[in-house]
Amino acid sequence: MGCRSCEIACAVEHSTSKELAKAILEKPRPRPRIRVLRVGPFSVPMRCQHCIEAPCARICPTRAISRTPEGFVIVNPIKCIGCAMCVLVCPFGHPVVDDELRTMVKCDFCRDRVSKGLPPACVEACPTGALLFGTVEEVTKYVARRRAREIIESKRVELEGLVVYTPPSEERREEGEAPSLQRVLEPYERVSWVR
Repeated sequence: MGCRSCEIACAVEHSTSKELAKAILEKPRPRPRIRVLRVGPFSVPMRCQHCIEAPCARICPTRAISRTPEGFVIVNPIKCIGCAMCVLVCPFGHPVVDDELRTMVKCDFCRDRVSKGLPPACVEACPTGALLFGTVEEVTKYVARRRAREIIESKRVELEGLVVYTPPSEERREEGEAPSLQRVLEPYERVSWVR
């Protein structure tokens, strides 16, 4: 929905104080490592994809960008010279050279939080659940469960204090009418089980 809660949480997490009221007064001012972009009517959160074959790490002349054992692509600000080569090669347009720090800043997946079993700050702050964190299997299971719940709830109707779930078909059978075999097979008419 474009609330930018993720941006605020990220900037605060990467501040010295880790408190919103104090972070806005810090010098240099903390920068978010995630950006919410408007694309027509949509809001798209953009952050580092932590590529397996990270072009930013391959091109960095000082080897300031590396991969952690957990698989996060991070930057060492002491080694970074702010040359912006990483900015040029990133297919997602993610790294940004901070003019005040004179180094590149990018998402580090809040690795300190993750090592404590917490989600990244942006994920925790997202009020709609648009951002998720976990393994592919964990995220897939979560999304499938959430979608199944939405489907079930969309079919939920309350009638005189009773909860009834309507069938997925738009057609309603007359009360007491049993479905015919033909009606049961209709959805499968176009399916060919044999080549």
